[in-house]
Amino acid sequence: MSSRPLSVVRARRHRRALLATALALPALTLTACGSDTAPSTATPSAPATGGSGGTTAKRIQTAVYFLHGEQVSPAPRTVSAPATATAAVRALLAGPSGYEGRHGRTTAVPSGTRLQSRPHKDAFELDGKPVQAFGGEGVVLNGPVGRADFEDLSPAVLVESPLIGRTVRTPVRVWGSANTFEAVFRLKVTDSTGRTAADVRVRATSGTGTRGTFDVTFPYKAARTGPGLLTAYFLSPKDGRPVTVDTVPLTVNR
Repeated sequence: MSSRPLSVVRARRHRRALLATALALPALTLTACGSDTAPSTATPSAPATGGSGGTTAKRIQTAVYFLHGEQVSPAPRTVSAPATATAAVRALLAGPSGYEGRHGRTTAVPSGTRLQSRPHKDAFELDGKPVQAFGGEGVVLNGPVGRADFEDLSPAVLVESPLIGRTVRTPVRVWGSANTFEAVFRLKVTDSTGRTAADVRVRATSGTGTRGTFDVTFPYKAARTGPGLLTAYFLSPKDGRPVTVDTVPLTVNR
């Protein structure tokens, strides 16, 4: 059982709720039944190829953010245009898939949470009533926020691609953001036999208190095709021991 004060736990839940709503959709209202709130957000990514014919909705690849332990972790979703923002948040509210759940992805969104469309109004509601802040801790909702406001909820290395459950081939491209000592960390690919197929040093655009970005492509050598793992870690500046900051389950092609 956690030894943290209940007020601290609630404050973190409220910050996750703000991350889930404010970063995702400025024109939608999230209505929760109860006092618990959501931990994550939806962030659109590059569009996918649309279907043929004028009556087929265009399919968009996006990501929704669940929890992996105490921090956010993206998961892939496909939604239809033009209502991509609405569909992304509904995918968020639906929670992790069975595969994602078996690999430690969770959600704190309470059952019964509903999404209501508000085309020309930015609003937050709890139990159908407008709110200006979440909780007695005073998480204020009266101004714009961005990812930088939630640095404490992001892992030291946040892998944005490849996403959980994806299939990769060599060479693999990995990109995302990081905030590590001197901007340095490592990426390791493990194949289905548990063997290390690649282990590379990466440097982000910034670090040591300032989150930077990274985008690297590197080869790997897998013994066979099957379930694998991408691990982001850094070497402790204190004793040189590896410190794992996130893992992304993948299918690793030989």
